[in-house]
Amino acid sequence: MATLQYSLLLSFTLSALVSTILAHNITDILSGFPEYSEFNKYLTQTKLADEINTRQTITVLALNNGAMTALAAKHPLSVIKNALSLLVVLDYYDPTKLHQISKGTTLSTTLYQTTGNAPGNLGFVNITDLQGGKVGFGSAAPGSKLDSSYTKSVKQVPYNISILEISQPIIAPGILTAPAPTPSSVNITALLEKAGCKTFASLLQTSGVIKTYQSAADKGLTIFAPNDEAFKAAGVPDLSKLTNAEIVSLLQYHATATYSPFGSLKTSKDPISTLASNGAGKFDLTVTSAGDSVTLHTGIGPSRVAETVLDSTPLVIFTVDNVLLPVELFGKAPSPAPAGEPVSAPSPSPVASSPAPASVEAPSPLAASPPAPPVETPGGAPAETPFGSENSTADGSAAVHVSVPVQVTVFATVICSILMS
Repeated sequence: MATLQYSLLLSFTLSALVSTILAHNITDILSGFPEYSEFNKYLTQTKLADEINTRQTITVLALNNGAMTALAAKHPLSVIKNALSLLVVLDYYDPTKLHQISKGTTLSTTLYQTTGNAPGNLGFVNITDLQGGKVGFGSAAPGSKLDSSYTKSVKQVPYNISILEISQPIIAPGILTAPAPTPSSVNITALLEKAGCKTFASLLQTSGVIKTYQSAADKGLTIFAPNDEAFKAAGVPDLSKLTNAEIVSLLQYHATATYSPFGSLKTSKDPISTLASNGAGKFDLTVTSAGDSVTLHTGIGPSRVAETVLDSTPLVIFTVDNVLLPVELFGKAPSPAPAGEPVSAPSPSPVASSPAPASVEAPSPLAASPPAPPVETPGGAPAETPFGSENSTADGSAAVHVSVPVQVTVFATVICSILMS
């Protein structure tokens, strides 16, 4: 029995160590190669670097400064992002594998396919092992040519990340010619209504907060729009009892003055300031992620990001499952334990009832996301807790979130203690 325990502990520790080792940072890797500084810069500006860093198995087809400058000089950032998304392959290819492709050619999924903006197979690339040791790259769309070719290997961390230089961008039909509307010209309320957020859109218009959104859009704006069902959930405050200033703060709390697409949210560690943030209160959000699920936390309750309505750099609009309730408006306070009763386990602190109950139904399952690429298997998300129970488990005991490095340290210490005893 003791031997089995040792084996299980050692296995867990090694798994945690491997997970830590597999983490990569594309920005840091490319910083050691000045010939890709422009490519690296645009990966950062488009936030594709964040998405790349969330993937455990990936191949980045890098462009040198000359090729990247030529692409960037002719197109806006939103188009550049789509073009670069086609250069991020959701599989591992190193020089050896390129020349061992079964039947000499294969179609591989790219990050562009996961956006939901790639009809048919426009989000796939054709990789073909040509005669004479050359490897060609092109769009998987019928009739497309292999306009780009493998130039050299840049960096590999086996079966985790590979960076290969190619001669020029891979161009899918229409990807460079699609109109790129300026964020300030986007009809935000129309998009929200179409996405099932009519109540939220109406509040933005009647309060005048839509003007704040539109003025911020050109510099960077992320909107978290509750769907209509979210406003009907138990515990959502009676908006008619809020002052105009409180309504404005509530709506401003649902947006941040930064461009934070889904990949950036998944890698977010620090609290996020919102448009409501000011000297009188933080009005911030925290983010947690599990697999392909991202959850926002207000201090009162969680709300999962359901789907992307629009991602057009520097504007992104998400729907969320619950109304975001800031503690600055609907604060919570712990209540004392009942006198005379033994306390067997820590109890979650209820939320203060002013001005409205803080208990809201658990969010519904995450809405369907763009078609998952065949090479990815998204991890399952943990069950959500209701508002007011963010730090508690289903049985009422306090939940403690431990990062992988901490797990490694704890279990390594346990193993050493056991072996030394």
